[in-house]
Amino acid sequence: MAITNQEVVDILQELTEFVNDGKEGYEKAAKETKDAQNEAYYRSISLQRTNFAQELNQLIRTYGGEAETDTTLKGKVYRQWMDLKATFTGRDEGAILDSNIYGEEWAQKAYNDALENTNLPPDVRQVVEAQRKTSQEVYAQLNQMKGSSQGKTV
Repeated sequence: MAITNQEVVDILQELTEFVNDGKEGYEKAAKETKDAQNEAYYRSISLQRTNFAQELNQLIRTYGGEAETDTTLKGKVYRQWMDLKATFTGRDEGAILDSNIYGEEWAQKAYNDALENTNLPPDVRQVVEAQRKTSQEVYAQLNQMKGSSQGKTV
């Protein structure tokens, strides 16, 4: 069964909200980290997510929709919870990495959900698959960073 342009737009807008969550999460991580290398990495990933959102929004406009600039409700609530938690427990490098890893897990779910629709147009599928692959690479890098930070005192 063919997919309508509105269904494509809906899928892309939802995915873009998750991408915007990531952008905000990495901006926050860059501000909170005390590690200069991590700060540079988080800023680069935040910029990458800005580019991802622009790419998705271009597709949204191509299919007749309005660009998506919002984040998910879940992301907003999670960021508020992490702020509250940090007030009481502080934010060490491990906690920042854990938050980013958790965010990438949700990003992977969002990409997989979008790709579940087997009728996505080829141009949309290509962009979503490429972004998912990059998200998987970021997830692996974050886990590697987490592993190498075990045992360090920060």
